[in-house]
Amino acid sequence: MLRSSIFVYGLLLACTAVQLHPMDAQAQKKKNQRAEITQEAATATRSARDKNLPNIVILATGGTIAGAGTSSVSAGYTAGKLPIEDLLNAVPEAKKVANLDGEQVASVGSQAMTDSVWLKLAKRVNQLLERSDVDGIVITHGTDTQGETAFFLDLTVKSNKPVVLVGAMRSATAISADGPKNLYDAIVVASNKSSIGRGVLVAMNEEIFSGRDVTKMNTTSTATFQAPNTGPLGYIYDGKVSWYHSVLRKHTTQSVFDVMHVDELPKVDILYGYSNPDPTLMDCLMNNGTKGIIIAGVGNGNLYPTVEKKVKEATAKGIVVVRASRAVSGRVTLNGETDDKALGTIVSDDLNPEKARVLLQLALLKTSNPAQIQEYFFEY
Repeated sequence: MLRSSIFVYGLLLACTAVQLHPMDAQAQKKKNQRAEITQEAATATRSARDKNLPNIVILATGGTIAGAGTSSVSAGYTAGKLPIEDLLNAVPEAKKVANLDGEQVASVGSQAMTDSVWLKLAKRVNQLLERSDVDGIVITHGTDTQGETAFFLDLTVKSNKPVVLVGAMRSATAISADGPKNLYDAIVVASNKSSIGRGVLVAMNEEIFSGRDVTKMNTTSTATFQAPNTGPLGYIYDGKVSWYHSVLRKHTTQSVFDVMHVDELPKVDILYGYSNPDPTLMDCLMNNGTKGIIIAGVGNGNLYPTVEKKVKEATAKGIVVVRASRAVSGRVTLNGETDDKALGTIVSDDLNPEKARVLLQLALLKTSNPAQIQEYFFEY
Protein backbone atom coordinates (compact mmCIF):
# COMPACT_ATOMS: atom_id res chain seq x y z
CA MET A 1 0.00 0.00 0.00
CA LEU A 2 2.86 2.36 0.89
CA ARG A 3 4.62 1.62 -2.39
CA SER A 4 1.36 2.31 -4.30
CA SER A 5 0.94 5.65 -2.51
CA ILE A 6 4.50 6.63 -3.35
CA PHE A 7 3.96 5.61 -6.96
CA VAL A 8 0.72 7.65 -7.23
CA TYR A 9 2.39 10.66 -5.57
CA GLY A 10 5.26 10.37 -8.04
CA LEU A 11 2.81 10.31 -10.92
CA LEU A 12 1.10 13.45 -9.60
CA LEU A 13 4.44 15.25 -9.38
CA ALA A 14 5.35 14.13 -12.87
CA CYS A 15 2.00 15.30 -14.23
CA THR A 16 2.39 18.65 -12.50
CA ALA A 17 5.87 18.98 -13.97
CA VAL A 18 4.59 18.05 -17.42
CA GLN A 19 1.96 20.77 -17.19
CA LEU A 20 4.71 23.35 -16.55
CA HIS A 21 6.90 22.12 -19.37
CA PRO A 22 5.11 23.97 -22.23
CA MET A 23 5.77 27.34 -20.54
CA ASP A 24 9.38 26.41 -19.84
CA ALA A 25 9.79 25.21 -23.39
CA GLN A 26 8.30 28.43 -24.74
CA ALA A 27 10.65 30.53 -22.64
CA GLN A 28 13.60 28.42 -23.74
CA LYS A 29 12.50 28.74 -27.36
CA LYS A 30 12.43 32.54 -27.07
CA LYS A 31 15.83 32.48 -25.41
CA ASN A 32 17.24 30.34 -28.23
CA GLN A 33 15.66 32.65 -30.82
CA ARG A 34 17.29 35.68 -29.20
CA ALA A 35 20.64 33.87 -29.16
CA GLU A 36 20.22 32.99 -32.85
CA ILE A 37 19.40 36.61 -33.69
CA THR A 38 22.43 37.81 -31.77
CA GLN A 39 24.64 35.24 -33.50
CA GLU A 40 23.21 36.17 -36.90
CA ALA A 41 23.83 39.85 -36.18
CA ALA A 42 27.41 39.10 -35.16
CA THR A 43 27.94 37.02 -38.30
CA ALA A 44 26.42 39.76 -40.43
CA THR A 45 28.68 42.32 -38.79
CA ARG A 46 31.77 40.22 -39.48
CA SER A 47 30.76 39.64 -43.09
CA ALA A 48 30.09 43.36 -43.52
CA ARG A 49 33.53 44.35 -42.29
CA ASP A 50 35.62 46.64 -44.44
CA LYS A 51 38.80 44.67 -45.07
CA ASN A 52 40.68 47.93 -45.55
CA LEU A 53 39.95 49.06 -41.98
CA PRO A 54 41.58 47.87 -38.74
CA ASN A 55 39.57 45.79 -36.27
CA ILE A 56 39.18 47.49 -32.90
CA VAL A 57 37.51 46.02 -29.79
CA ILE A 58 35.87 48.41 -27.34
CA LEU A 59 35.92 47.17 -23.73
CA ALA A 60 33.52 49.07 -21.49
CA THR A 61 33.95 49.39 -17.74
CA GLY A 62 31.41 52.13 -16.93
CA GLY A 63 32.28 55.60 -15.67
CA THR A 64 30.97 59.06 -16.51
CA ILE A 65 31.28 58.38 -20.24
CA ALA A 66 28.46 55.86 -19.75
CA GLY A 67 26.67 58.00 -17.15
CA ALA A 68 23.08 59.23 -17.26
CA GLY A 69 21.83 62.35 -15.49
CA THR A 70 18.38 63.42 -14.38
CA SER A 71 18.44 66.19 -17.01
CA SER A 72 20.72 67.53 -19.72
CA VAL A 73 21.80 70.46 -17.52
CA SER A 74 22.12 68.60 -14.23
CA ALA A 75 25.49 68.13 -12.57
CA GLY A 76 24.19 64.97 -10.92
CA TYR A 77 24.35 61.65 -12.71
CA THR A 78 24.81 57.92 -12.20
CA ALA A 79 27.97 56.44 -13.69
CA GLY A 80 28.00 53.31 -15.82
CA LYS A 81 24.31 53.30 -16.78
CA LEU A 82 24.60 53.10 -20.57
CA PRO A 83 25.69 49.88 -22.31
CA ILE A 84 28.50 49.79 -24.82
CA GLU A 85 26.03 49.66 -27.72
CA ASP A 86 24.66 53.10 -26.80
CA LEU A 87 28.15 54.57 -26.60
CA LEU A 88 29.02 53.31 -30.07
CA ASN A 89 25.71 54.47 -31.54
CA ALA A 90 26.57 57.99 -30.37
CA VAL A 91 29.66 57.96 -32.60
CA PRO A 92 28.52 56.70 -36.03
CA GLU A 93 31.54 58.35 -37.69
CA ALA A 94 33.81 55.86 -35.91
CA LYS A 95 32.59 53.09 -38.20
CA LYS A 96 34.43 54.83 -41.02
CA VAL A 97 37.67 54.59 -39.02
CA ALA A 98 37.57 50.94 -37.91
CA ASN A 99 35.51 47.78 -37.73
CA LEU A 100 34.19 47.85 -34.17
CA ASP A 101 33.18 45.17 -31.69
CA GLY A 102 32.15 45.85 -28.10
CA GLU A 103 32.24 44.00 -24.79
CA GLN A 104 30.98 45.04 -21.37
CA VAL A 105 33.65 44.10 -18.81
CA ALA A 106 32.21 46.09 -15.88
CA SER A 107 29.67 48.85 -15.20
CA VAL A 108 31.03 50.92 -12.34
CA GLY A 109 32.14 54.41 -11.52
CA SER A 110 35.93 54.30 -11.38
CA GLN A 111 35.90 55.29 -7.72
CA ALA A 112 34.63 51.71 -7.25
CA MET A 113 37.39 50.13 -9.35
CA THR A 114 38.91 47.02 -7.74
CA ASP A 115 41.98 44.83 -8.13
CA SER A 116 39.73 42.05 -9.40
CA VAL A 117 38.45 44.23 -12.25
CA TRP A 118 42.04 45.20 -13.09
CA LEU A 119 43.00 41.55 -13.31
CA LYS A 120 39.93 40.65 -15.34
CA LEU A 121 40.61 43.53 -17.71
CA ALA A 122 44.30 42.73 -18.15
CA LYS A 123 43.57 39.08 -18.88
CA ARG A 124 40.86 39.94 -21.41
CA VAL A 125 43.05 42.51 -23.16
CA ASN A 126 45.88 39.99 -23.48
CA GLN A 127 43.51 37.32 -24.79
CA LEU A 128 42.10 39.63 -27.43
CA LEU A 129 45.45 40.98 -28.58
CA GLU A 130 46.70 37.45 -29.22
CA ARG A 131 44.13 37.21 -32.02
CA SER A 132 45.25 38.07 -35.53
CA ASP A 133 41.87 39.68 -36.26
CA VAL A 134 42.23 42.27 -33.46
CA ASP A 135 44.41 45.29 -34.25
CA GLY A 136 43.84 47.36 -31.14
CA ILE A 137 41.69 47.97 -28.08
CA VAL A 138 39.87 50.97 -26.66
CA ILE A 139 38.77 50.87 -23.01
CA THR A 140 36.05 53.20 -21.74
CA HIS A 141 36.71 54.05 -18.10
CA GLY A 142 35.74 56.48 -15.37
CA THR A 143 38.21 59.34 -14.97
CA ASP A 144 38.75 59.16 -11.19
CA THR A 145 41.13 56.19 -11.32
CA GLN A 146 41.75 56.00 -15.05
CA GLY A 147 45.44 56.82 -14.62
CA GLU A 148 45.94 53.91 -12.22
CA THR A 149 44.23 51.42 -14.52
CA ALA A 150 46.23 52.72 -17.48
CA PHE A 151 49.52 52.21 -15.62
CA PHE A 152 48.48 48.76 -14.41
CA LEU A 153 47.77 47.72 -18.00
CA ASP A 154 50.96 49.41 -19.20
CA LEU A 155 52.85 47.00 -16.94
CA THR A 156 50.80 43.85 -17.65
CA VAL A 157 49.75 43.90 -21.32
CA LYS A 158 52.01 41.66 -23.40
CA SER A 159 51.51 43.15 -26.84
CA ASN A 160 52.75 46.08 -28.93
CA LYS A 161 49.28 46.62 -30.37
CA PRO A 162 47.61 49.87 -29.32
CA VAL A 163 45.58 49.95 -26.11
CA VAL A 164 43.87 53.28 -25.45
CA LEU A 165 41.85 54.29 -22.40
CA VAL A 166 39.22 56.98 -22.70
CA GLY A 167 36.64 58.62 -20.47
CA ALA A 168 34.53 61.73 -20.07
CA MET A 169 34.06 64.53 -17.57
CA ARG A 170 30.41 65.06 -18.49
CA SER A 171 27.73 62.40 -18.56
CA ALA A 172 26.38 61.04 -21.84
CA THR A 173 23.07 62.86 -21.30
CA ALA A 174 24.64 66.30 -20.72
CA ILE A 175 24.15 69.05 -23.33
CA SER A 176 27.88 69.33 -23.99
CA ALA A 177 28.91 65.72 -23.36
CA ASP A 178 32.59 65.24 -24.14
CA GLY A 179 32.40 61.45 -24.25
CA PRO A 180 31.49 60.93 -27.94
CA LYS A 181 34.37 63.09 -29.23
CA ASN A 182 36.82 61.51 -26.78
CA LEU A 183 35.68 58.02 -27.82
CA TYR A 184 36.03 58.88 -31.50
CA ASP A 185 39.56 60.21 -30.89
CA ALA A 186 40.52 57.10 -28.92
CA ILE A 187 39.36 54.89 -31.79
CA VAL A 188 41.41 57.02 -34.19
CA VAL A 189 44.51 56.56 -31.99
CA ALA A 190 43.98 52.80 -31.58
CA SER A 191 43.48 52.42 -35.34
CA ASN A 192 46.63 54.31 -36.26
CA LYS A 193 49.70 52.16 -36.97
CA SER A 194 51.93 54.88 -35.52
CA SER A 195 50.47 54.03 -32.10
CA ILE A 196 52.06 50.57 -32.14
CA GLY A 197 54.74 50.02 -29.50
CA ARG A 198 54.03 53.19 -27.50
CA GLY A 199 52.65 51.43 -24.44
CA VAL A 200 49.16 51.84 -23.02
CA LEU A 201 47.77 55.27 -23.82
CA VAL A 202 45.07 57.64 -22.58
CA ALA A 203 43.24 59.85 -25.10
CA MET A 204 41.33 62.75 -23.57
CA ASN A 205 40.43 66.25 -24.76
CA GLU A 206 42.33 65.79 -28.04
CA GLU A 207 45.56 64.91 -26.22
CA ILE A 208 47.40 61.59 -25.97
CA PHE A 209 49.20 60.62 -22.77
CA SER A 210 51.31 57.73 -21.57
CA GLY A 211 49.46 55.50 -19.13
CA ARG A 212 52.48 55.79 -16.83
CA ASP A 213 52.59 59.58 -16.61
CA VAL A 214 49.00 60.75 -16.91
CA THR A 215 47.00 61.89 -13.89
CA LYS A 216 43.71 63.65 -13.20
CA MET A 217 44.49 67.23 -12.14
CA ASN A 218 41.12 68.94 -11.85
CA THR A 219 37.86 67.80 -10.30
CA THR A 220 35.50 68.96 -13.07
CA SER A 221 37.40 70.44 -16.04
CA THR A 222 37.32 68.61 -19.38
CA ALA A 223 41.05 69.39 -19.60
CA THR A 224 41.67 67.56 -16.34
CA PHE A 225 44.23 65.04 -17.64
CA GLN A 226 47.85 66.09 -17.67
CA ALA A 227 51.31 64.59 -17.34
CA PRO A 228 53.02 67.09 -15.03
CA ASN A 229 56.56 65.73 -15.50
CA THR A 230 56.50 64.89 -19.19
CA GLY A 231 53.53 66.48 -20.96
CA PRO A 232 51.39 64.78 -23.62
CA LEU A 233 52.91 62.39 -26.14
CA GLY A 234 50.80 63.76 -28.96
CA TYR A 235 47.51 65.20 -30.15
CA ILE A 236 44.46 64.30 -32.24
CA TYR A 237 43.34 67.05 -34.61
CA ASP A 238 40.81 66.65 -37.40
CA GLY A 239 40.91 62.86 -37.08
CA LYS A 240 44.69 62.74 -37.46
CA VAL A 241 47.34 61.72 -34.92
CA SER A 242 50.50 63.77 -34.35
CA TRP A 243 53.31 62.56 -32.05
CA TYR A 244 55.90 64.72 -30.30
CA HIS A 245 57.39 62.45 -27.61
CA SER A 246 58.09 58.77 -26.96
CA VAL A 247 58.08 56.70 -23.77
CA LEU A 248 61.53 55.53 -22.67
CA ARG A 249 60.57 53.61 -19.52
CA LYS A 250 59.89 49.88 -19.84
CA HIS A 251 56.31 48.86 -20.59
CA THR A 252 54.11 46.12 -22.11
CA THR A 253 56.33 43.61 -23.93
CA GLN A 254 59.40 44.78 -22.00
CA SER A 255 57.71 44.32 -18.63
CA VAL A 256 58.53 41.38 -16.35
CA PHE A 257 55.10 41.51 -14.71
CA ASP A 258 52.60 38.84 -15.78
CA VAL A 259 49.15 38.52 -14.19
CA MET A 260 47.58 35.92 -16.49
CA HIS A 261 47.62 33.36 -13.66
CA VAL A 262 47.24 35.80 -10.76
CA ASP A 263 43.97 35.88 -8.81
CA GLU A 264 44.85 38.40 -6.13
CA LEU A 265 47.24 41.33 -5.77
CA PRO A 266 49.29 42.03 -2.62
CA LYS A 267 47.77 44.50 -0.17
CA VAL A 268 49.45 47.90 -0.46
CA ASP A 269 48.22 51.04 1.30
CA ILE A 270 48.91 54.76 1.02
CA LEU A 271 49.57 57.04 4.00
CA TYR A 272 49.30 60.78 3.47
CA GLY A 273 51.90 63.11 4.92
CA TYR A 274 51.03 66.40 6.66
CA SER A 275 52.05 68.57 9.61
CA ASN A 276 51.96 66.81 12.99
CA PRO A 277 50.52 63.45 11.81
CA ASP A 278 49.40 60.68 14.12
CA PRO A 279 52.15 58.01 13.91
CA THR A 280 49.77 55.31 15.22
CA LEU A 281 48.21 55.25 11.75
CA MET A 282 51.31 53.32 10.74
CA ASP A 283 50.46 50.76 13.43
CA CYS A 284 47.02 50.31 11.90
CA LEU A 285 48.56 49.50 8.55
CA MET A 286 51.29 47.24 9.94
CA ASN A 287 48.72 45.24 11.93
CA ASN A 288 46.25 44.92 9.06
CA GLY A 289 48.13 42.55 6.78
CA THR A 290 49.66 45.14 4.48
CA LYS A 291 52.65 43.99 2.45
CA GLY A 292 53.67 47.45 1.36
CA ILE A 293 53.12 51.09 2.30
CA ILE A 294 53.38 54.15 0.08
CA ILE A 295 53.96 57.32 2.06
CA ALA A 296 52.90 60.49 0.25
CA GLY A 297 55.49 62.56 2.05
CA VAL A 298 55.96 66.31 2.00
CA GLY A 299 58.38 67.94 -0.41
CA ASN A 300 60.97 65.42 -1.54
CA GLY A 301 59.01 62.60 0.09
CA ASN A 302 60.15 63.72 3.52
CA LEU A 303 58.79 62.05 6.66
CA TYR A 304 57.62 63.48 9.95
CA PRO A 305 60.07 62.38 12.72
CA THR A 306 57.57 60.22 14.63
CA VAL A 307 56.40 58.61 11.38
CA GLU A 308 60.01 57.96 10.43
CA LYS A 309 60.43 55.87 13.59
CA LYS A 310 57.38 53.79 12.63
CA VAL A 311 58.73 53.37 9.11
CA LYS A 312 61.89 51.82 10.53
CA GLU A 313 59.72 49.38 12.52
CA ALA A 314 57.79 48.48 9.37
CA THR A 315 60.84 47.78 7.23
CA ALA A 316 62.34 45.72 10.06
CA LYS A 317 59.20 43.55 9.86
CA GLY A 318 59.69 43.02 6.13
CA ILE A 319 57.04 45.51 5.00
CA VAL A 320 58.21 47.39 1.93
CA VAL A 321 57.91 51.17 2.36
CA VAL A 322 58.13 53.55 -0.59
CA ARG A 323 58.61 57.28 -0.21
CA ALA A 324 56.54 59.25 -2.73
CA SER A 325 55.45 62.88 -2.57
CA ARG A 326 52.18 64.73 -2.19
CA ALA A 327 53.67 67.39 -4.49
CA VAL A 328 52.15 67.50 -7.97
CA SER A 329 55.40 67.05 -9.89
CA GLY A 330 59.08 66.26 -9.50
CA ARG A 331 61.19 63.28 -8.45
CA VAL A 332 61.72 61.81 -5.01
CA THR A 333 65.45 61.25 -4.71
CA LEU A 334 67.41 58.68 -2.76
CA ASN A 335 69.14 59.68 0.47
CA GLY A 336 68.33 63.35 0.36
CA GLU A 337 67.02 64.77 3.62
CA THR A 338 65.83 61.25 4.45
CA ASP A 339 68.40 58.50 4.94
CA ASP A 340 66.85 55.69 2.88
CA LYS A 341 69.78 53.37 3.49
CA ALA A 342 69.31 53.57 7.26
CA LEU A 343 65.52 53.32 7.06
CA GLY A 344 65.41 50.57 4.45
CA THR A 345 63.03 52.64 2.32
CA ILE A 346 62.56 52.91 -1.44
CA VAL A 347 61.87 56.06 -3.47
CA SER A 348 59.15 56.34 -6.10
CA ASP A 349 61.25 58.40 -8.53
CA ASP A 350 58.65 60.56 -10.35
CA LEU A 351 55.64 58.29 -9.81
CA ASN A 352 52.86 59.85 -7.76
CA PRO A 353 51.61 57.90 -4.72
CA GLU A 354 48.78 56.07 -6.52
CA LYS A 355 51.01 55.06 -9.43
CA ALA A 356 53.70 53.95 -6.97
CA ARG A 357 51.10 51.73 -5.31
CA VAL A 358 50.34 50.01 -8.63
CA LEU A 359 54.00 49.28 -9.33
CA LEU A 360 54.63 48.05 -5.79
CA GLN A 361 51.67 45.65 -5.96
CA LEU A 362 53.11 44.09 -9.09
CA ALA A 363 56.70 44.16 -7.80
CA LEU A 364 55.65 42.24 -4.69
CA LEU A 365 54.40 39.44 -6.92
CA LYS A 366 58.02 38.99 -7.99
CA THR A 367 60.07 39.78 -4.87
CA SER A 368 60.13 41.47 -1.48
CA ASN A 369 63.79 42.45 -1.84
CA PRO A 370 63.99 46.26 -1.44
CA ALA A 371 67.03 46.60 -3.70
CA GLN A 372 65.33 44.78 -6.58
CA ILE A 373 62.10 46.71 -6.08
CA GLN A 374 64.06 49.98 -6.14
CA GLU A 375 65.45 48.94 -9.53
CA TYR A 376 61.89 48.39 -10.77
CA PHE A 377 61.02 51.95 -9.76
CA PHE A 378 63.96 53.28 -11.76
CA GLU A 379 63.19 51.06 -14.79
CA TYR A 380 59.42 51.47 -15.00
